Amino acid sequence: MTAATEPFVHPALFYRGEQEYLAGTVPFVRAALAAGEPVAVAVPGENLRLIEGELGADARSVRLLDMREAGRNPGRIIPGVLRAFADAQPAGRRVRIIGEPIWAGRSAAEYPACAQHEALINAAFGGREVTILCPYDAVRLDERTLADAHATHPVVIPAGAARERASGAYDPADVVARYNEPLPAAPDALSFRFTAKTLSQARHVAVAEGARLGLAGTRLEDLALVAAELTTNSVVHGGGRGEVRVWAADGQVLCEVRDAGRLADPLAGRRPAARDQRGGRGLLMVNLLADLVRLHADETGTTVRAWLTP
Repeated sequence: MTAATEPFVHPALFYRGEQEYLAGTVPFVRAALAAGEPVAVAVPGENLRLIEGELGADARSVRLLDMREAGRNPGRIIPGVLRAFADAQPAGRRVRIIGEPIWAGRSAAEYPACAQHEALINAAFGGREVTILCPYDAVRLDERTLADAHATHPVVIPAGAARERASGAYDPADVVARYNEPLPAAPDALSFRFTAKTLSQARHVAVAEGARLGLAGTRLEDLALVAAELTTNSVVHGGGRGEVRVWAADGQVLCEVRDAGRLADPLAGRRPAARDQRGGRGLLMVNLLADLVRLHADETGTTVRAWLTP
């Protein structure tokens, strides 16, 4: 890999099979360890085991995370995985992370959030001494995903290559905008229109429907928090009113809130909250609790949809 010329380095590593995967990731980890740089590996469990096995005893010096669990919701990866690790390290030292948020089997609902996540990493870490290497399975991922990787990463390492090169298709802002898609309608959803005076009722309606649809215990409590944060955001930032909808699909319970506000900050809900920060944690909490969060904003308003698995 070539030497970094900018503080933040974000290469995409395209690989074909286990040998190319290990050849592209393990030297990255060993170079960090040799330089005394903190290093984390957040990849799907099967790939995590490959890297851990190849590292042997050195794996004890690496932060290892199964991305299928830690990053199931792409919206929580920046605050809950990448920044959580980078922000905990001593100042003045480069941090290295391997992050693999996209794998074969990600659902059609999840993928737009994954692509936006990869695009937004560049804004979230701009100017910081961090290198985030993102592997992409060039055999099992489709052409759209591989093309998007060139648009979200300023440099790429082609499959089988030893060195990176600049991506001629780099355009993260286009990816964020392109996947700001209208969300598919759910005509059978329970719906409740609320104002500041009926916020409590909106939450109770959402929780009662979630319980009817199969949520219980901690997951029902999570729905209560999600509904409360999203409806409160609508009252505070979305014109003082909104609509909450709850329904079930594909074994999950979905909670959606729509209002007339316009969410202009694409990193909203993806930044860790500062210790002395008052407020502004609502969408971040939703990302940390839900299994998936999708947003759509246009000139008529903003829709936030959260998925919770019983």
